[in-house]
Amino acid sequence: MTIPNTVALTSKVDLPAYILDIAMLLVVMLMHGFALLQIAKRYEVKSFLHLSECRYSSVAFVFYVSVLCLFLVHIFEIILWGISLRAFNLLPNLGQSILFSGSTYTAMGFMDDLLPSGWKMLAIIIAFSGMFAFAWTASVMISMTKNFRQAYTRLHMQKLKLPSEVIERFK
Repeated sequence: MTIPNTVALTSKVDLPAYILDIAMLLVVMLMHGFALLQIAKRYEVKSFLHLSECRYSSVAFVFYVSVLCLFLVHIFEIILWGISLRAFNLLPNLGQSILFSGSTYTAMGFMDDLLPSGWKMLAIIIAFSGMFAFAWTASVMISMTKNFRQAYTRLHMQKLKLPSEVIERFK
């Protein structure tokens, strides 16, 4: 008696694929960390200065510009993954490479797995890099909201015409 529907549990393992996976993950995470630190540092300094000068609307502007910069960092990382996929001739063109990397980086998975045999693990690594990057970005954004909320509340207190000594006590 034979079993007609057997599944092979082995797959082709390609060492260059794993080297690229690890190298690109390190590059993306190091770049992401550096960019986040720069954005957060600049936001903290500028928002602190605007708060001390009672320029509360400026804090909101700096906050939204910083959030836009965080978004652009993620877009850049998706493009970086796409360029690496194309550089290794894993996908037929740059547009498809960027679209595939965006699909996996965001864990949306709206594209078929187009990677050649031996390179399938790369999609999982791209997805992990996106999940790590989004989590890291979320933690930075949460810390940024402290000054934003403080400026928003102080601005609202001004609109309510509360005395300045009451507004200044709110920290």
